[in-house]
Amino acid sequence: MASPTLPKLLTDFLEYLEIEKNVSPLTVKNYHFYLSRFLSWGDLKDPADITSEKVRQYRLYLNRLVNQQKEPLKASTRNYHLIALRAFLKYMAKRDVTTLSSEKVELAKQQERQVSFMEGSDLERFLEAPLKIEQQNIIQIRDKAILELLFSTGLRVSELAGLKKDQINMEKDEFTVRGKGSKLRVVFLSHNARHWIGEYLKKRTDEEEWMFLRHDRAIKRSSENFKPLTPRSIQRIVQFYAKAAGITKRITPHTLRHSYATDLLMNGADIRSVQSMLGHASITTTQIYTHVTNQQLREVYKAFHNRRGKKEKDED
Repeated sequence: MASPTLPKLLTDFLEYLEIEKNVSPLTVKNYHFYLSRFLSWGDLKDPADITSEKVRQYRLYLNRLVNQQKEPLKASTRNYHLIALRAFLKYMAKRDVTTLSSEKVELAKQQERQVSFMEGSDLERFLEAPLKIEQQNIIQIRDKAILELLFSTGLRVSELAGLKKDQINMEKDEFTVRGKGSKLRVVFLSHNARHWIGEYLKKRTDEEEWMFLRHDRAIKRSSENFKPLTPRSIQRIVQFYAKAAGITKRITPHTLRHSYATDLLMNGADIRSVQSMLGHASITTTQIYTHVTNQQLREVYKAFHNRRGKKEKDED
């Protein structure tokens, strides 16, 4: 019996991701794009055609490839192609298909990601900004609740936009959210976040299920008024209050997620707990935050490692 061809195996792999691994439609679409590009580039039909030399040539091709703006692909984008290929090779190995080992595919080295976060007076001014601006009271309260919730929970913007009222039990300080890959995790509400969510819900007279709605005067009498805020709308809200608070650097909902993680680490949380609270599948993703605590480590070093030197100086 002839072994299946690569195009057939690719179709099977994408269906496996969708059904067995329950990955998002966007991830399936991206993997389809990356792997189709690889098979098309190399005119590959048989699993045995995938060799270390072929992968080396493909990496060279990706290195020289330019995007629509005539710019070379970022190292992270090149790695997305290779990560998809490794996953495909692992799948074939699982099916006892003879091909290159996934371990033979190495990722490109990437620059350490810079984490942007807020703290201190910048964070305080930002969180207070909705109450300082003249606008509809329900918008003030809604936006205050949004900012407090983002900082309290580290939610992704898509997770916040998808929240429904019945997800949040106001009698508790925690609730469950479904994140990337449909994975469930528990997030915790601060006192401020719970208070402002409660105030917002008191102002609501509608029967809509969504947690955060549009409240635009121009569409007050329209059914559009009861549509939930989109991730893009929430991004604009965050950027608006950052500007109002006099913060010059670019602030996004993800900046608040970074601020949440940084605040936890600065106050003594361990990296594994932060990984769980952020919903990261891999600890390596969470480790981008560790360098922001270097100052804290420096203080620990001064406090504990310098004792001997200080003691000797005092004895002199």
